[in-house]
Amino acid sequence: MPQDHEPFIAVLLPCYNEEPTIAEVVRRFRETLPAATVYVYDNNSKDLTALRARAAGAIVVREPRQGKGNVVRRMFADIDADIYLMADGDGTYAPEDAPQLINTLLTERSDMVVGTRRGVADDAGRAGHAFGNRAFNALYKWLFGSDFTDIFSGYRVFTRRFVKSFPAVSGGFEIETEMSVHASQLKLPVSEIALDYGRRPVGSSSKLSTFGDGARILWMFAMLMKETQPLRFFGAFSLFFLASSLLLMAPVLVEFAETGLVPRIPTWVLSVGLLLLSMLAAVTGLILDSVSRGRAEQKRIFYLSMPSGRAERRTGAIAPAAAKVAPGKTPRAA
Repeated sequence: MPQDHEPFIAVLLPCYNEEPTIAEVVRRFRETLPAATVYVYDNNSKDLTALRARAAGAIVVREPRQGKGNVVRRMFADIDADIYLMADGDGTYAPEDAPQLINTLLTERSDMVVGTRRGVADDAGRAGHAFGNRAFNALYKWLFGSDFTDIFSGYRVFTRRFVKSFPAVSGGFEIETEMSVHASQLKLPVSEIALDYGRRPVGSSSKLSTFGDGARILWMFAMLMKETQPLRFFGAFSLFFLASSLLLMAPVLVEFAETGLVPRIPTWVLSVGLLLLSMLAAVTGLILDSVSRGRAEQKRIFYLSMPSGRAERRTGAIAPAAAKVAPGKTPRAA
């Protein structure tokens, strides 16, 4: 891609049944970022989302595989740009905050900037979502580190090399979690900015399932931990099997020391089996830990081979717009 031009910005809007809001969202993004190209990826909407988006000036592409993760994977594969801005089509993220996010990406030399959500607990009045956000963010910090305070925010800006090095294996709403883990594993420079989070307008409803999506996110946490921290993952199983083995083995050994007999053969066999499982889990964790480190090194090398798309001479391109949109806000590095 030519390097003597202003950065090409792609606005990416994954959508599913967002007819009431999508036209206004596209219009506001086009007004806020007049040089950007707005892409709407329609994920099998049953309403007129695609028609409204096209009429508002967006490039509309259909993704038949259901799920936000499938849409994001398609968008990242299809589109070549210097800067990628991803938001939702429901109007809860303000397009007027986009210049601030982009300016932070350039000035902080980050690879991903996350717009953390103020007032997310008020989204559609669903207390289950608010509790889930707090619980999953706390769990993320414990498992993967404290790089992020809002792992579910859908308002993000990326460099080209983040997008083209991101595996994107998730199928649903857990895609944001996968993005965060990818950045944490490779220790990529990331930033966060606190932004206002709006309520959905009348006629627009959330696509999230409190229990269904929560279960999928928990499963994704477990899979990502297995892939990125196998020693810790299998070590937990090893300790559990070891503790269970010792608990069953202790009374049998005491009785053998006192009488020289082992009357509870089934208990002894079970305890030895659990001990073997503990050793097997520990060895599995050690072997896969080496494999995981090798994969992380390969991903890091591939990431470094991609152009960042954020040369110093471009850093002033968005700054004036950002100053007009939100003069009082300052970015917080993660």
